Amino acid sequence: MKLGGSALLQQALERGQACGTDEAIIVTNQDYLFLSCDVISELTDPPHVRYLLEPKGRNTAPAIALAALACAQEHGPETVMLVLPADHLIPDTESFVVCALEAAHQAQQGQLVVFGISPTAPETGFGYIEVEKTSRSTQKARRFVEKPDLATAQQYLATGRYYWNSGMFCFTAGAILQALKEHAPEVLEAAQHAWQGAQTQDGTTRYDAHAFGLQPDISIDYAVMERASNVTLVPAKFGWSDVGTWPAVAQAYTADSSGNTFVDGDGTEFVVVDTTGTHVQTDSHTPKVVATVGVHDLVIVDTPDALLIAHKSAAQKVKAVVDTLKERKHQSTQLPAAVHRPWGTYATLKEENGYKVKRITVNPGQSLSLQYHHQRAEHWVVVQGTAIVQVGDEELTTLPGQYRYIPLKEKHRLTNTGEDELVLIEVQCGEYLGEDDIVRLADTYGRA
Repeated sequence: MKLGGSALLQQALERGQACGTDEAIIVTNQDYLFLSCDVISELTDPPHVRYLLEPKGRNTAPAIALAALACAQEHGPETVMLVLPADHLIPDTESFVVCALEAAHQAQQGQLVVFGISPTAPETGFGYIEVEKTSRSTQKARRFVEKPDLATAQQYLATGRYYWNSGMFCFTAGAILQALKEHAPEVLEAAQHAWQGAQTQDGTTRYDAHAFGLQPDISIDYAVMERASNVTLVPAKFGWSDVGTWPAVAQAYTADSSGNTFVDGDGTEFVVVDTTGTHVQTDSHTPKVVATVGVHDLVIVDTPDALLIAHKSAAQKVKAVVDTLKERKHQSTQLPAAVHRPWGTYATLKEENGYKVKRITVNPGQSLSLQYHHQRAEHWVVVQGTAIVQVGDEELTTLPGQYRYIPLKEKHRLTNTGEDELVLIEVQCGEYLGEDDIVRLADTYGRA
């Protein structure tokens, strides 16, 4: 997601660099490697990045445990780790650096440091940290508490003893590994097992899926922070937003005179009548008009495969929608509307029984794997750029407006030989059109 002109991941990396380090570890799902590489490529002075690629999500404790094992192995147990989630908006980098350097100092003394955010409202979407009394000074964290209900959150604010838990941490690799050994040995043992079976090549670490999946699904708060006695809180002296809710996203944009915010997707035209405090965001394959009439304090998010309409006061309940879709095994919880691949992207434009229509983009000089399908044939029409289409053993130069047919079970490959982005419309025909019906015979990116 881009806010303020750059991706949030890019902003997190730049914050780390501002603290004086040029070493970064990105922990992410294996499907997001190439999207992350694209973000790195946009940096004018990119850090040295190592990737730890998760085959599935296993929460923050295993993620941090594996990152600590990587740091300890490569740089030693005294290495200071600054843990930054990539969904935070922090405009004041200079003030952040001041706090981060204080956190690093505490970490070098063996402390497990958490950044605390001074609460501005009785927020029910954040965890809280209790201290003796809120101040601008670093102090011992007395206890961590989970996301409260509204009445409890109001009580927390009234006492003047609570911070929001930012989810940002600082500690040495040795200190967090020792804390895991003491308080969550099952997490550390499972991480060590996954690490022993991992394969690293060109700075990218991949895990055995079975070994990785044996790790407990548990947060670092539950596993360590709530149990350890050496937890120190550094109060944030910078503006902070956890961009984990749509109202938080809305706050990152400039509102009109009625408090409305808009995020334009591909030429969307907004028409507002008697509308206040509403956030409208679109991601469409084609330009469209979005009109709101007589609505107030809503969040409206329209993407090619889903539409969300929610009141801002109920934005935290969006998770219940996601949980329901997961129970139904709905594909909207599995893939975004535009799926990034190492060679480019694809987006599903239309799907019904027996056929699926996709828009495929291929970056200059890149190619899809040499592959075939058991249960579908494909029709390709180039609409932009120059392609080499391999069908069987024949390679065919294909220009805009030209068409190629890929029969069932025939090996094929698509390559962009031009200097510009290649755009292709693909129509799949068959009884089964799932993404898993693919047999790779050769692949530039090591997926065969």
